[in-house]
Amino acid sequence: MRKKLTVFFIMVVFVLMATLAFADGGEAAKVVYGFWSLIPPLLAIALAFITKEVILSLLLGVFSGALISVFANSSSGFFMKLVESYTKTFEYPVNALADGWHAGIIIFTLTIGGMVGVIAKMGGTRAIANALAKKARTAKSAQLATALMGVVVFFDDYANTLIVGPTMRPLTDKLKVSREKLSYIVDSTAAPVATMAAISTWIGYELGLIGDAFKSINVDVNPYSVFFQSIPYRMYGLFALVMVFMVGFMMRDFGPMYEAEKRARLTGKVLADGAEPMLSTDFEKDLEKDNIPLKVSNALVPILTLIIFAFIGLWYSGGGLDKPFTWDGIRDAFGDADASAALIWASALASIVAIVMAVSQGIMTLKKAIEAWVEGAKSLIITTIILILAWSIGSIATDLGTADYLVQIVSNSLPGWTIPVLVFILSSIVAFATGTSWGTMAIMLPIAIPLAAHYTGNELTPLIYATLGAVLTGATFGDHCSPISDTTIMSSMASSADHIDHVKTQLPYALTAALIAAIVGYIPVGLGMPVWISLILGVVSLWAVLRFYGKSTKLEDLKA
Repeated sequence: MRKKLTVFFIMVVFVLMATLAFADGGEAAKVVYGFWSLIPPLLAIALAFITKEVILSLLLGVFSGALISVFANSSSGFFMKLVESYTKTFEYPVNALADGWHAGIIIFTLTIGGMVGVIAKMGGTRAIANALAKKARTAKSAQLATALMGVVVFFDDYANTLIVGPTMRPLTDKLKVSREKLSYIVDSTAAPVATMAAISTWIGYELGLIGDAFKSINVDVNPYSVFFQSIPYRMYGLFALVMVFMVGFMMRDFGPMYEAEKRARLTGKVLADGAEPMLSTDFEKDLEKDNIPLKVSNALVPILTLIIFAFIGLWYSGGGLDKPFTWDGIRDAFGDADASAALIWASALASIVAIVMAVSQGIMTLKKAIEAWVEGAKSLIITTIILILAWSIGSIATDLGTADYLVQIVSNSLPGWTIPVLVFILSSIVAFATGTSWGTMAIMLPIAIPLAAHYTGNELTPLIYATLGAVLTGATFGDHCSPISDTTIMSSMASSADHIDHVKTQLPYALTAALIAAIVGYIPVGLGMPVWISLILGVVSLWAVLRFYGKSTKLEDLKA
C-alpha cells in the first residue's frame, strides 16, 4: 500500500507542477524544455525501483512525457490537455513498433523464444547442461564457461544475450549460480564485446559516426584505423570484461550480488523470494514423464544453425555478393548489414531445424512441436511490451531534447585534460537517461571530437583517441546500467531473471568498473600518462576491490 501511495503522490505532484510550468502552452518550435526533459526517463527509473513494476513505471514515464509535450504546446483547456496527453501516450508505442528496426528485433526475440521452447521440450538444453556439467562441476567453472561463451558470440549483442542466457541457464541453475549472476555475465559480455569487435553489427554504425565526426573538423582519417586506435581507451568496456572473468575466477562478490550468490549457494534458490522472472522456465517439466532421450545435438545443431546463418545473413544483407571476398570486403559487408533482417532469417531457420529434428526423431508430433514453439514465443510477450515502452521513452527523450540539455549544462568552459573524463561521464548520463547506447553515440561524437580537436589543433593525439573511446564506452556503460535499456531488459529475459533484481545487483559492479575507468584511466590519460599504464592500474584496482572488499562465495566459506 505504501508503494502505491508513493506512486500516486509522485504522479499528482508531477501533474500539478507540469500544469503550472506550461499552463499557457505555446508553439512547439519555441519551447525549450530544459529540466523537464529529464522527467520521463528519471520518473520511469525511479518508479521501477520503488514499485518493481517495470511495465507500469515505463508507461507512467511515457505518459509524463506526453503530458509535458501537450501542456507546453497545446492551447486547449486543462481537461482537454489531459485527454490529449492520454491519447498521445499511446502514439509513442505505436510509432516505436512501426519502426522497421524495432519490429525486426521484436520478431527476432519472439522467434528465438520459440526456438528455445522447442529445444527445451526435446531435452536439448538439459542435455547441454548435463554435458557441460561433466567439465564444469562447480559454480566457478560454470561462471567462467558462461563468460567465455559470451565472448565467443561476439558479432551481435542481441544474439549474444539470446544465445548465451538460455543455453547456460540449466547449467548455472544446477550448480547453484544465481540468476542475478547469470544475467550480469550475459549483460557484461554482450555490448562490451560487440562494440569492440572488428566484425560485428556495431562496426558499420561506429565507423560511420567516426568518419562524420572527423569530416566535420576537416580531418581526413581512415575510420577503421581510428576505431582500432580507440580500443585501448575504451576502458569501461575492457574493465567490465576483465571484472566478469575476475569475479568468476576469484569467487568473490560484494553488495546485493553477494547476498544473491549466498542465497543460491546455501539454499539452492537461484531466484529471490517474490522474484518475477521475465521468461517462463517450465518447458522441461515433461521430460522425465515422457522418457525423452537427452541429446546434446538437439540443442547444438539449432544453435549452430543460428550462429552460422546469422554470420552468413549479415554478410549477405550487407551486399557481400557484390563485394570482394577479402578481409576489407567482409568487414564492409558487416558494416552495411541489416542486422534485424539477418537475425530474423537465422532465427527462423534455426526454429525450422529444431522443429524438423523434434518431429523426425519422434519426440513430438508436428502439432506438438509448433505448440512448443508458440509456448516459447508467448513466454516473451512481457519482454516485448517492456522493449516497446523502453523505445517509447527513448523517443520522448529525443522529442524533449533530453540529451541536448544534458550536454549543454556540462560542456561549458572545460580545461583540456578534463575532456575525456567529462565526456565519459556525460555520455554515461545520457545513455542511462535515454536507455540507448547508439543514440548516445550519435549525439555525443559530433560534439566531443571537435571539442577535443580544439585543444590538439586537429592533431590525432592520445587526447583525441581517449575522447573517442570515452564516448563509445561511456555510452555502453550508461546503457548497461539503465533499467530502461533494451539490452539490459533482454539480458534479464534471456537469463530468466527478475529485471529489477538484475539491475540492482549489476549496478555496483558496473559503477566499480566505471569509477576505476575514470579515476585511473581518463584523468591520468588526459594529463598525458600512457594508456598502457592506466590499463595495468585498472586491472590491479579491480583485483584489489574484489580481494579486500569482496567476500568469498565458495560453499565451504559460506558454511564456515
